[in-house]
Amino acid sequence: MQLFYAPDLVPPEHTLDEEESKHCIRVLRMSVGDPLSVTDGRGNLYRCEVVEADPRRCRIRVIECREQFERLPYRLTMAVAPTKNADRFEWFLEKATEVGVETIVPLETEHSERRSFKTERGEKVITAAMKQSLKAYRPVLHPLTEFRKAVEQPFDGRKFIAHCDPARTPAGKAYLAHTLRRGESALILIGPEGDFSPAEIDFAIARGFEEITLGPQRLRTETAAVVATVMVSIVNN
Repeated sequence: MQLFYAPDLVPPEHTLDEEESKHCIRVLRMSVGDPLSVTDGRGNLYRCEVVEADPRRCRIRVIECREQFERLPYRLTMAVAPTKNADRFEWFLEKATEVGVETIVPLETEHSERRSFKTERGEKVITAAMKQSLKAYRPVLHPLTEFRKAVEQPFDGRKFIAHCDPARTPAGKAYLAHTLRRGESALILIGPEGDFSPAEIDFAIARGFEEITLGPQRLRTETAAVVATVMVSIVNN
């Protein structure tokens, strides 16, 4: 199945944007009457057909709509410090989209290696990954957000902070895959290569975040973020 993205699609007919039209007509060489699948990124998967094969303005007709297509049985927000190498963070965006995530928040922390983030580029990576993995839900990508502001945002679910410092609480750091329960909403903080500062860890714990570990191995930021995303998926599947 070849999946196209049209966030503003309203049945029964729709005109694809120029980029999607070009891919449909010039790259895939589709013609009038050919079937294709389109998503609006909000859970609707549309079965369509081409009614006007224009490489700049391809017009399609909706035949059938499948609502909440493969909706995840959980809600996951990943708040992650962008890496110095932008490609590594984009790799995380791609893999998290493939595995399943609802929201991604790039974090600016005290030890951040990168203090700028090109949201537009990140959006393109997410869109491509959504289409490649045939998903009907597109993750929401926030702009770069200061750590304390992200921590203080209301969240209806369990909140976790992964860090390498000694545990602050008597219970110690729980292994994420063992403490998370199926169906729970989760917000997970992943720090930069230099980890969160002690002050940031204390700030998060004082605001209801639970300390977690992802295992004994030392992981890069983007690897830790993907491992956490996969753990949540495994717990829920």
